[in-house]
Amino acid sequence: MKSTITLTIERTKKKIRIALPAGSTIKDAISKAGVNPVEVVPAVNNEIVTESYKIRNNDKIELLSVVSGG
Repeated sequence: MKSTITLTIERTKKKIRIALPAGSTIKDAISKAGVNPVEVVPAVNNEIVTESYKIRNNDKIELLSVVSGG
């Protein structure tokens, strides 16, 4: 069974809705959304998580922008 989730990209406030099968991971969601995983850090329910985190119903998923500089 597939469920629809919403990813919010923090820097642009862009919301992306995607459908994923049950048991999908953050890595699956990032890939399906077409986002470069090197440019973001995933957060679920306001906590940083790894790409192996399994998405659950009602998770609030944000992709935080990686900032670098010197």
